Amino acid sequence: MIDLVISGGTVVDGTGAEGVRADVLVSGGAIAAVGPDLAAGEGVATIDATGKVVCPGFVDLHTHSDLTLLSAPHARSAVHQGVTTTVIGNCGLGVAPLAGGADVDGVRAAVGYLDLDPSVGWSWRSYGEYLDAVAAARPSVNVAGLAGHLPLHAGVVGFDDRPPTPAELDEMTSLLAGALDDGAVGLSTGLMYAPLTFAARAELVALARVVAEYDAVFAWHLRDYADDGLAAVREALEVAAATGVRTQLSHLTSVGRRNWGSVASALELVDAARADGLDVAVDMYPYLAGNAPLAQRLPAWAQAGGDAVMRARLADPEAVARIRAHWSEQPLGWDEITVNSAPDPAVVGRTVTALAADRGADAATVALDLLARHGNAVSMVAGGRDAGDLRAVLAHPASVIGSDGQALDVDGPTGNGMPHPRSYGAYPRLLSDHVADGTLTLPEAIRKCTSGAARRAGITDRGTITAGQAADIVILDVGRLADRATFADPRQYPAGVDAVIVNGEPTIAHGQHTGARAGHVLRAGTKDKGQRT
Repeated sequence: MIDLVISGGTVVDGTGAEGVRADVLVSGGAIAAVGPDLAAGEGVATIDATGKVVCPGFVDLHTHSDLTLLSAPHARSAVHQGVTTTVIGNCGLGVAPLAGGADVDGVRAAVGYLDLDPSVGWSWRSYGEYLDAVAAARPSVNVAGLAGHLPLHAGVVGFDDRPPTPAELDEMTSLLAGALDDGAVGLSTGLMYAPLTFAARAELVALARVVAEYDAVFAWHLRDYADDGLAAVREALEVAAATGVRTQLSHLTSVGRRNWGSVASALELVDAARADGLDVAVDMYPYLAGNAPLAQRLPAWAQAGGDAVMRARLADPEAVARIRAHWSEQPLGWDEITVNSAPDPAVVGRTVTALAADRGADAATVALDLLARHGNAVSMVAGGRDAGDLRAVLAHPASVIGSDGQALDVDGPTGNGMPHPRSYGAYPRLLSDHVADGTLTLPEAIRKCTSGAARRAGITDRGTITAGQAADIVILDVGRLADRATFADPRQYPAGVDAVIVNGEPTIAHGQHTGARAGHVLRAGTKDKGQRT
């Protein structure tokens, strides 16, 4: 029985091939057939896609929707831009697995960047229990997850600047293996986030070996993206060489004008690693500013001990003097940093420089005050990036797309503040601006958003418009396609995303959410994944 036919569109199938005029038949949540003038039978629902592009649903390889999906399972900001699958747990900032003796409140404070709705309760310890909670929320998008290095390390070792003991390292590797057995598609680390700032090579190699045994992916938020960016890339590639682990370098960029152009050298290192047989790729989002906790600006030693200890340390004049000296050498100015989320709404949407002018204080004093009062609950949008670097990463053959955003609901707790516009418009921006400027062709851009991203996560049953694949499909009016979200007014859905189908269920129709919540939790090794069977 055919449930749905999409007729008359130009199918860009996600492989990088040019578009062709074809109909798409959907049955039982899967693509049944693709071809010209297919007969569907009487009484079958039909979507007329004449003059439009029909492509696979976008697979967002890099998101931070770990908790927002529990608060806002309709995932409006994601699905409105064509995302049908989201990979959570990036940058080491996951929420599972947690050791039996883990300080859950401490871990929750450390990943405050994810924690936009205090009413969401944590009821899990194992990764499987966490995925069960996501499945119970019935999200509108499919969800695959990376185990987070931060809950692993903080739950076993704590928040101090010390290496794990041999017994602790064994416990961490055992917890990681358990998470992979439970269906995690890999591991992520974030070496700019305490206490992961203290993780040394021995720990990274031990964890990478476990990931490699499962043929899963190890995603890296590098130790630095500014002056020491190339050293940070080398660190990740050395772990890849030592273990053979599939490696993903997250949101590859260079921060600070004095570092512009170094992305080319980073990509040369990636090319050399690939030539040596390593499975290495990169991802990026199409914006010239990032989003992270303001605490990321602190030196590693200042973040030791966890959120509460870090905040108390900022009352120590000696510590403050050392932090000020550290900041004086940084390549990014306070005028390039905007507070975009904080418990105090009065500071949201203002640069640190502007806040300092209002208070008659210097910018460092204002930043220290924000961190002392709110810790990891303050996040920033930080600029200082080069358009040429961005285009070089987007165009590189080893790159795919990940928004680095979150699934948000404009009408709920997750819609507060001024989120980075990438949560609302990353994919329309790529497919309009960076196709129009010649960085990518439309078929190649779609490949990077679909099959390219899916295969990095080990997802094999999605990402192309071919018979047998899951029916995750987007219909685009390319002539109207545009990212309408801005840094000043980010909570705007894009234009030109006419329809989104998730597992055969129309979820966006005529640009409106239908209320469907047909997403699956994609656990590695299950029928939904096709990996590690």
